[in-house]
Amino acid sequence: MESGEHLFRREAGRMVASLARIFGIQNLDLAEDVVQDAFCRALDAWKQRGMPDNPAAWLMKTAKNRAIDVLRRERTARTFEPALARSYHSEWTLVPTVNELLDPAAIEDDQLRMMFTCCHPRLNAPAQIALVLNLLCGFSIDEIAHAFLSGHAAIEKRIQRAKKVLAQTNDLFDLADRDFPARLASVQRALYLLFSEGYHSASPSAAVRSELCEEAMRLATLLRDRELTATPSTRALCALMYLNAARLPGRLDAAGELSSLSEQDRSRWDRALIEKGSELLDASATGEHLSEYHVEAAIALVHARAPSVAATDWSEVVRLYDILMKVRPSPIIALNRAIAIAQAEGPARGLAAIREIQQSERLGAYPFYHAALGDLEAKCGAPESAVQHFREALALAHNPAERRYLQRRIATIEMPQRI
Repeated sequence: MESGEHLFRREAGRMVASLARIFGIQNLDLAEDVVQDAFCRALDAWKQRGMPDNPAAWLMKTAKNRAIDVLRRERTARTFEPALARSYHSEWTLVPTVNELLDPAAIEDDQLRMMFTCCHPRLNAPAQIALVLNLLCGFSIDEIAHAFLSGHAAIEKRIQRAKKVLAQTNDLFDLADRDFPARLASVQRALYLLFSEGYHSASPSAAVRSELCEEAMRLATLLRDRELTATPSTRALCALMYLNAARLPGRLDAAGELSSLSEQDRSRWDRALIEKGSELLDASATGEHLSEYHVEAAIALVHARAPSVAATDWSEVVRLYDILMKVRPSPIIALNRAIAIAQAEGPARGLAAIREIQQSERLGAYPFYHAALGDLEAKCGAPESAVQHFREALALAHNPAERRYLQRRIATIEMPQRI
């Protein structure tokens, strides 16, 4: 049986989305209060009688009964969702309406609509992701602050400001809206960034945050399972997540230490996820639009299928990065391209490619920019320069695992010099 924490997180998102549909997005705080009340009742009841056979259904039934009580008490004092408010004023229609809105198919639809609502164009990407984590994934303010290296007060203000923006919309986003394509792109980007934060965690306590990756994959699956949102780019995004998630077991060794790509035990990679990712990438190859997710997933597939770093088709990886630089250029992508060039053509060529990166100053705070320079300098026979770069990376490391990894690299380079 799944843990209570995982259950509550998953169900919180489903329940908040559905109750926001019932009460209207302007009463989002009321929806959250009802969910919190349902969880408190569950904890009290389950301590005495044990967890029910279907805890999710128990929680939803409790929330439904509480929602009906709230509507009866406040239907003359609050403004609810306009299209539904009329049904709440009659006892004959109140309960049937709530039952219909909490039908399993409607709940899934509401989660999807809430996802699009969170990605409002007036909100920047950090605010969108914070809302998604809070409203759809059930993460607390402290957990979000921890994930994004911020304080409790700052995240709380960010979320409250974002909720005020949502309150002005009155209802969850309608997928038939003419702004749907632009909003879908925002949703995809938010989920991509959420997965990336889990995979390359900036958390001070963990180099990998698998729970963030899992939530991003769960929400991306909601997009993929709906015909309207199952676009080629959605399938490519899901493929990318599967292919990268397949490599998560190898990113940390048995002792919990961070492993570079060359050090990873590839037998620990999840072959089932690799095959699923490959299938999704094939399914995404329709239409004329080539998204960044298509290209990144293709790069991930080259890595996933290679038996070792040496046996990787680095020329193909460089070719794909050349395409990605045309689709979505950035200094980070240029850095990854340079690292691939070093593998394909030698470290000197890789260093030259790094020095050619435009706007490279934007990489100054990125520890693995300096680590890449250190690695290539070491391979070019310049140990003192390599150590200096690794020390710069060490000063910028996000967490103990990154620091220990960089310290090991420094020690490896310095050891021959001491002999």
